[in-house]
Amino acid sequence: MANKTMKRIAEALERMSPAPLAAPSFDSADAFVWHVEPDRLTPVPNVSRVDINLLIGVDRSRDTLLENTLQFAKGFAANNALLWGARGMGKSSLVKSVHAEVNRQGHPLKIIELQREDLPSVARLLNLLRGSDERFLLFCDDLSFSHDDQHYKSLKAVLDGGIEGRPDNVVFYATSNRRHLMPRDMIENERSTSINPSEAVEEKVSLSDRFGLWLGFHPCDQDEFLAMITGYCGAFGVEIDAETLRAEAIEWQATRGGRSGRVAWQYFTDLAGRKGVSLS
Repeated sequence: MANKTMKRIAEALERMSPAPLAAPSFDSADAFVWHVEPDRLTPVPNVSRVDINLLIGVDRSRDTLLENTLQFAKGFAANNALLWGARGMGKSSLVKSVHAEVNRQGHPLKIIELQREDLPSVARLLNLLRGSDERFLLFCDDLSFSHDDQHYKSLKAVLDGGIEGRPDNVVFYATSNRRHLMPRDMIENERSTSINPSEAVEEKVSLSDRFGLWLGFHPCDQDEFLAMITGYCGAFGVEIDAETLRAEAIEWQATRGGRSGRVAWQYFTDLAGRKGVSLS
């Protein structure tokens, strides 16, 4: 009976503190997704992304992020990057497209997608990557924090690295609709109700300051919106006269209540389907 009890205790402790994950082979893919319970890196053979040349209206952000990523892939110093701003304007698409372009230019770089809710496990992931000869771009999409969310503390392990420092072979890119990663009304509420207003939000607001690059994304105008769709038509061989495309696209964006790169792609997907063109 005692042996069975000890065995159950040992198994319970093992579940609570699993053995360190063995470093996987990174030769199987250029992209991976980090999962927990149990910790593992799952390869992604085919990444969902668009060609970097099809990203319209974000030229400055595109060039800045590409240059920073190339520096890192070549083994030089590079900054963590926060892509923030309007929804649907290609923030996550740009990260994935830049990764593909860097590899196309002959500079091997692995991208690992990390979910916001898995940030507490990031120290284990960094330890896994620290000893590798590969270079890694950690990517967290749609990053933001609520009032009582403590996940932001885990993010500092990526941005600052603690006593060990962030591994030289890791850089971190995140996208967010919020420049300071938390709602403005929460910031103002903290300031108005705290005994020391300046210190109340400093820890959370200063988190975004730890990103060396801030790249802002703003809503597109009508010309850019139409240029996006025209670019998609050319890339996928969809034929439509300019007047019809303009009329349909404007009507489509009116029904969606706004223009963005995402809305442009949604209209083009509908158009390609009606024209019998596969996008796979």
